[in-house]
Amino acid sequence: MNFDQILAAVGGFGKYQKILYIWICLPQILLAFHMMVSIFTGATPPYRCRESSSPGAGNQTSLPAENASLSESSCFSSEVMLRPQGNRTERVPCGRGWVYSTEVFHSTTVTEWDLVCSKAGLNSLGSSIYMFGLLVGSVLFGAMADRYGRRLVLLLSIALQTVFGVAVAFAPNFPVYAILRFAVGTTISGVIINAFVLGTEWTCTKRRMLAGIITDYAFGLGYMLLAGVAYLIRDWRKLQLAISAPGFLLIFYIRVLPQSARWLLANDRREEAIALLRKAALVNGRVLPPAVQVCWEFLGGSKRSHSAMDLIRTPQMRKRTIILFYIWFVNVLVYYGLSLGVSRLGTDLYLTQFVFGLVEIPARSLVLVVLPFSRRLSQSGFLAIGGLACLLMLAVPADHPNVLTGLAMVGKFGITASFAVIYVYTAEIFPTVVRQTGIGVSSMFARMGGVLAPIINMLHNHNPVTPLIIFGTSPLLGAILALALPETADRPLPDTLEDVENWDIRHFLVDLQLR
Repeated sequence: MNFDQILAAVGGFGKYQKILYIWICLPQILLAFHMMVSIFTGATPPYRCRESSSPGAGNQTSLPAENASLSESSCFSSEVMLRPQGNRTERVPCGRGWVYSTEVFHSTTVTEWDLVCSKAGLNSLGSSIYMFGLLVGSVLFGAMADRYGRRLVLLLSIALQTVFGVAVAFAPNFPVYAILRFAVGTTISGVIINAFVLGTEWTCTKRRMLAGIITDYAFGLGYMLLAGVAYLIRDWRKLQLAISAPGFLLIFYIRVLPQSARWLLANDRREEAIALLRKAALVNGRVLPPAVQVCWEFLGGSKRSHSAMDLIRTPQMRKRTIILFYIWFVNVLVYYGLSLGVSRLGTDLYLTQFVFGLVEIPARSLVLVVLPFSRRLSQSGFLAIGGLACLLMLAVPADHPNVLTGLAMVGKFGITASFAVIYVYTAEIFPTVVRQTGIGVSSMFARMGGVLAPIINMLHNHNPVTPLIIFGTSPLLGAILALALPETADRPLPDTLEDVENWDIRHFLVDLQLR
């Protein structure tokens, strides 16, 4: 018996797995908090220069400018300088700091450290540093999990996420804040990767797609809950504490979180794996097959000599790999580009954030409906919806914020659904011998999109249309490229690189047999 057959025998998605998914879903809510909290903690409220009461120096005279208020942010003083020669006037740069509106936010990282005007780029840089932490974490904690097990690394990631998250709330300056956020980002990847892998390794093949969507629902719930928490807590340090400290409540995971039986078998810890499988069978009301039958086939085939270079070694594999890497990159680029740019839409930030989270539920539910019919058309169609919605925003005047927000939600809907599809599609396109490697490298390209998303959003300050052009055209290109990928719905998965190269012949013969 191989492992999948044994998993089916003990119950591929029984009570044991459902309890496990409860434990996996709870951290997903906290993940959403950390991923999106910078929308509130790093918000930039209206501001103006702190005025000087002292008279101008030398031959210059300070005069108050007309209509100075907080309604329009400015990097210059409301005073002007009159020079005797030629009666020229000059705007006065801020020399005493800024005054910020407290109508919406009591304090943010921007207001505390004056991250405006010449320092405005630091705010976006902080988000990019955080996203870079996700990239580093995907490599670091992925490798650790293969060596030390999913359970240990997941527990470690949750603990470090909590500690570093709380520490962020006490950051004395921006550099320390950015470093601590980077550390949180690395631990976030540790939780994402190992929670997903632990869940899928305990779930039968037929239910893995549904199980993955369940964790996505939990992320969407956290997305919505954050809007309410941020509405109640307007001080950035208190908000950071509020989203981080609940992680300490998960200390009981030490007792309830199981190891992956599949990983134990792959590492020749057979007795421990059998004990876990017996426990799962008991909870599910099943009986484990005799121990002598367990997973010799699995153990015998667990050692592989393939590497990441195999992803681009052969023509068909290379074409599919490059397209998949691009789609992963675009999905994260546009997903976080729209999510982190929500404050520029001109509508109520808290309500918009809530609805942006709510949109994730129907988007992922629709994937469950359409994905069985076609992976390729689903991937292409959802990317096209996301890209077209962003381009249509270019035609809407800035004084129509509700229309802009509506189109942004359509774009978010499309890109969220595309994100859900790509997880399944990637696992089905890469052959068994390089599947885990392919998904891991794809995740790295995705995180590169996350690093660039805040930087592209920053271009809005120079030209408001530039981010939307990028967020609109890049998914459309991905939609076209997706049509060059093979259809995998109701098709046997490739096991070797040779299967990929002979895909068309292989499935032509399968179709002939089905007729």
